[in-house]
Amino acid sequence: MYENVNQKLNQLPPEYPEDLLPVIHKEFLASEKTIVVLDDDPTGTQTCYDVMVLTSWEVGLIAAELRQKPSILYILTNSRSLPEPEAVNLALEIGRNLKEAAKESQRDVVVVSRSDSTLRGHFPAEVDAVAEALGLQGAVTVLVPAFIEGARYTMDDVHYIVENEELVPVSDTPFAKDVSFGYRHANLKEWVEEKTRRRIKASEVNSVSVEDLRAGGPKVAAEKLEACANGSVCIMNAASYRDLEIGVMGLILAEKSGRKFLYRTSATFVPIRAGMVSGKLYHPQKEDTAVSHGSLVVVGSHVPKTTSQLAYLLKQGKQQNLEVDVSQLLRPQDLSGEAKAISAKVDVWLAAGDDVVIHTSRRLETGADAESSLKINALVSGFLVAIVQGISVRPKFMVAKGGITSSDLASKGLSVQKATVLGPVIPGVPVWKLQGESKFPGLVYVVFPGNVGDDQALALVCEKFGGG
Repeated sequence: MYENVNQKLNQLPPEYPEDLLPVIHKEFLASEKTIVVLDDDPTGTQTCYDVMVLTSWEVGLIAAELRQKPSILYILTNSRSLPEPEAVNLALEIGRNLKEAAKESQRDVVVVSRSDSTLRGHFPAEVDAVAEALGLQGAVTVLVPAFIEGARYTMDDVHYIVENEELVPVSDTPFAKDVSFGYRHANLKEWVEEKTRRRIKASEVNSVSVEDLRAGGPKVAAEKLEACANGSVCIMNAASYRDLEIGVMGLILAEKSGRKFLYRTSATFVPIRAGMVSGKLYHPQKEDTAVSHGSLVVVGSHVPKTTSQLAYLLKQGKQQNLEVDVSQLLRPQDLSGEAKAISAKVDVWLAAGDDVVIHTSRRLETGADAESSLKINALVSGFLVAIVQGISVRPKFMVAKGGITSSDLASKGLSVQKATVLGPVIPGVPVWKLQGESKFPGLVYVVFPGNVGDDQALALVCEKFGGG
């Protein structure tokens, strides 16, 4: 039914012969700018290493980080967990704060709105709000959902996920049926028309093809980008890291000619925009987990991939296992006593050196519409946060599974304000080290996206850090 991925990739022109990362890095350093990534959930740090992520956005906090002149700075918005009006207001607030912080720190910024490689998120509302706040209404929005580490490619303007070595259009995946962010089209020009409710027609969306990148190189990419009308959308196709290098170099050339761009991308684009290798793996160090307590895994994501990974982990029988029945949480009641009881039980297990898995029941509970479904997500996440807030024994390490789960547990459950991104422990799974303001300073915190890895991936990550 679907095309074989290797067959399709072999039909493409050969990759551009020149390694452009060193040139991009040199150009980027000369620009004296910081790439500020507004990340709609914390999994977007999955391709970077040795960068800082902030979970709040006060002007002073952002300005202090920008004065350090970092190449990349992440600001975790977690806006994918919000209804659209709230996400827009948040984007406006963060955009204005960022503009003021950039001025205060005298540091120019390149803004990336990082979102899901399976096209879930508040587009175009969030990007439009950021553009308004930053005074970039005339900028071209460059859409780059290709996520090479996760085998998500864009070819002929169609976005694919590789499953069982087949190219599956994202519109044919469970992600397209998301109750909050569902869609019908994998062709990104049609997707833009769908998401903008025909304000932007598919025929008005520009694109830079893989053939443009590979045969024409940065010069042709730049020409295509320079030809885009102000305020329009341009699709950047890509099926490899090298394709993205060419696209980034084309963007740099086009910027030099005076064009302004706002980026809506997956995680792979971010380090390449700074001339850094994407997805450089982090190898756990013994000192990272040098405590005798057990580890803690909290699973909130409900995508089928997560359920398979959880089932494999629990089948190993090495962890204490506690299920949170979501249907019970939806009944009107005071849940604080239940959360405290679970926290106390987890403390006993952790102190005894037992590894612990807390997970939500696997039946997906949804509301009548997108907004009510998000409210259910928020209720469940809030209960998991209450459990983590009540835990007093520091785990050996902690894994949070799912975007909303990992964001809320970090910012609310662990009171994280800043964390250092150490790098991905396996492709697409970033590791943070929590900074001093948090509940457990120095804790290794693994942000595990719901839609990444094979069935054994969750168990493998636990093993790498000496748990389970």
